Amino acid sequence: MANFSKHSREQLATLHPNLQAILNVAITQFDFVVLEGSRSVEQQKLNWEKGVSKTMNSKHCHTPSLAVDIAPYPIDWNNRERFLFLQGYILGIATTMNIAIRQGVDWDGDEDFTDQSFHDLPHIELL
Repeated sequence: MANFSKHSREQLATLHPNLQAILNVAITQFDFVVLEGSRSVEQQKLNWEKGVSKTMNSKHCHTPSLAVDIAPYPIDWNNRERFLFLQGYILGIATTMNIAIRQGVDWDGDEDFTDQSFHDLPHIELL
């Protein structure tokens, strides 16, 4: 069984309880890293300027954070399929728990991953 690293536990603690609940279930069967939960407005501005975020109104900038970025462990940024698999797993857990989420792999929620103009494979947010 996988366990959260120290960094992942620290980031997990910044999240809304519903996101924590989803991820605590998910880690029991799938190893992943919690990259980032809560983020400062200053960090969001840097992300927006670099083009890795498309908004200054990020759900990461709430306390507790309404968004999280996760990645399958070990991280291979070129393995899109592992990110999609993990995100599908997360969606299944959230649905079972009756927690509405939106994912950066499918912003419009239509289950078509090819119609996204901006792919944010690690991103999950509460609706």
